[in-house]
Amino acid sequence: MAPKLDDFMQWPEIEALEYGECSRPQDVLGARMADRSHVLVTAYFPEVDSVAVRVAGAKKEYKMEEADQQGYYGVLIPGRKIPEYVFMVEKKGKRREVPDAYAMDSLIDGMDMEKFINGCHDTIYDKLGAHPMTRDGAEGTYFAVWAPNARAVSVVGDFNQWREDAHPMIKREPAGIYELFVPGVGKGDLYKFSIYQSTGNRVLKADPFANYAELRPATASVVWDLTKYSWKDEKWLARRSKWNSEKEPVLVYEVALGAFKKPKLAGREERDCFYTYKEMAPLLCEYCEKMGYTHVELMPVMEHPFDGSWGYQVTGYYAPTARYGTPDDFAYFVDYMHQHDIGVILDWVPAHFPKDQHGLARFDGTCLFEHLDPRQGEHPHWGTLIYNYGRNEVVNFLTANAMYWIRQFHVDGIRMDAVASMLYLDYGKQDGEWVANMYGGNENLEAIAFLQHINDCIHKEKSGVMTIAEESTAWPQVTGAVSDGGLGFDFKWNMGWMNDYLEYIQTDPLFRKGRHGMLTMSMLYQYSENFMLVLSHDEVVHGKGSMYGKIPGDHQDKLSTLRLTYGFMAAHPGKKLLFMGQEFGQIREWSEERELDWQLLDPVDGQESGHEKLRQFVSYLNVFYQAHPALYVNDTKPSGFQWLSTLDADNSVIVFLRKCKDETLLITCNFTPVYHEKFKVGVPFAGKYKEILNSDAVEFGGGGHVNPRVKNSKREKWDGKSNSIEIRLAPLSVQVFQCTKVAVKRKKA
Repeated sequence: MAPKLDDFMQWPEIEALEYGECSRPQDVLGARMADRSHVLVTAYFPEVDSVAVRVAGAKKEYKMEEADQQGYYGVLIPGRKIPEYVFMVEKKGKRREVPDAYAMDSLIDGMDMEKFINGCHDTIYDKLGAHPMTRDGAEGTYFAVWAPNARAVSVVGDFNQWREDAHPMIKREPAGIYELFVPGVGKGDLYKFSIYQSTGNRVLKADPFANYAELRPATASVVWDLTKYSWKDEKWLARRSKWNSEKEPVLVYEVALGAFKKPKLAGREERDCFYTYKEMAPLLCEYCEKMGYTHVELMPVMEHPFDGSWGYQVTGYYAPTARYGTPDDFAYFVDYMHQHDIGVILDWVPAHFPKDQHGLARFDGTCLFEHLDPRQGEHPHWGTLIYNYGRNEVVNFLTANAMYWIRQFHVDGIRMDAVASMLYLDYGKQDGEWVANMYGGNENLEAIAFLQHINDCIHKEKSGVMTIAEESTAWPQVTGAVSDGGLGFDFKWNMGWMNDYLEYIQTDPLFRKGRHGMLTMSMLYQYSENFMLVLSHDEVVHGKGSMYGKIPGDHQDKLSTLRLTYGFMAAHPGKKLLFMGQEFGQIREWSEERELDWQLLDPVDGQESGHEKLRQFVSYLNVFYQAHPALYVNDTKPSGFQWLSTLDADNSVIVFLRKCKDETLLITCNFTPVYHEKFKVGVPFAGKYKEILNSDAVEFGGGGHVNPRVKNSKREKWDGKSNSIEIRLAPLSVQVFQCTKVAVKRKKA
């Protein structure tokens, strides 16, 4: 008696598939031996006219029988082993060849899973996510997602009308990764993962490894092929690989990409108008070249749902935000900057993530990425979740992400946001809201290990990529070597200098003498870390006002103080970062909803505005800084700096040297609007002192109190020095003198 198809169909399992509750669809779909002489082939093709099985090497096709009305087909094929085959699917008179995804070998091998489980698969992004490819002669997309505690997972999208029963994914153990190749799916197709959670809930989740996403407020992931972009920055990468960032001039322009400049689009509010990455590339590049910046730092460009978070609440860690275009557009942006010798630093957020339903929160029904205990897994004041840095797979997700931006998009630096919130278990929490570590302390030992690990991974590439920490406490050795117990960063934002200085300049000049120590405090700890001086976006929002607005006095006093500020910053040891708009004295507090106030640069009554002259000063200062190695090569060495005068609080004046092997510069800073016609300065040696920069020069909008002639030192003691010079000390100014030693003739005995 011939076997009957119905006798071999696995109806309970098929029903589980129909309800999206089966984690092993390969046990139901595909081919298996029905008996010793028949092969059972089962498939799911809803809303087609017919399906047949074509066996490789055979002329005959075996028409499949629709086993139920949902679209499940089956057929018994004579044979003693499973053959190679394809499906022939007909719909509306058109036939197409479709391989059986459930008969394909896994693309996640044992080594992949072992490395992922152990947290050391730094190219896991090549396996997880969505990857267009050709398999068994068919074009399609391979999907994979980590959801170990889910009861079942399917991939849904436009290609299957978002049906959770259409493409159930195959679970691979021991990692708990679900995978499936879907023929016919390609670049631009929308998708999500339908996850039947351990709780019994069914949710749609965006792909944590997606390379692209829908424009907000939509939340679907988008299939994209990152292999098609052709890079042209080989020369830049070759130079970067030989770069020693400690000894190089680093001038960073911090940018919120969507608020630098905005196009004027008819019928749309300014806040919803954005240039694409491709459009922004020449605009920003030209400006940075004009201004003399070496790098741009982009506030987070990873996909995020809420504009008002400025990108710091990320949902798509592997996806450049769709607000400004495609991943290829972003690659073009970085490539363009590199071809014009400007580096790109990305602001990166490993400290927390939002609770949005489509994101990482309770991804498979459990606290997969976050801690279960809210005392460990939540930031109360941010309303966000904290990564579980003790879970290897989570560490792998984050580490691979940093490597992804470096390798896939050639970025030149990673600035890690809110590092302090990672280091301290009680950060932003009250008693009872946190859990001590195994030793009873507040240090997050797992986060420390993660930071050391990721810095090790980045630096082992030997690509010249910088890592920068925003760390606001006195945590030791943030930039210390990992081998010595340090965290391994290249630079740390100098928040101490920033806070002290901003408090100081907001004080009326009449009373600054009482806070003189704020100018000198930074040098007491300067060599405890490798620092980057910053005046960042955080200081010009939330009611803090702009840099211009912080400064007391009239318009001229404000502009003079800004020139002084940026000059002092350039001369002080440490690499530099300035937030956009501050270089020309933006008056209004920054907002992500509008572009910078570029109209401030327009002429006034036919004359250059003070803001334009300030911009010109900063441009000149940046070029000046790069032309004088004394200002940067010894940033991290005590030999590169020397105080000459720190005690002149009554005049609010400081004097110091910046030094290197080939150059010595003398810098004076006058923090009051008082002009001194004859101001005596003790100098380090007998010599000639030529003024080469004065922020009070007329061309910069100053009063012209300059020193046009070289000053020859006199053998007159001052400030503990055997020699001195007498200079014009301009009000609210920074002045730089080039020092040339001369031989001193000794009197004959």
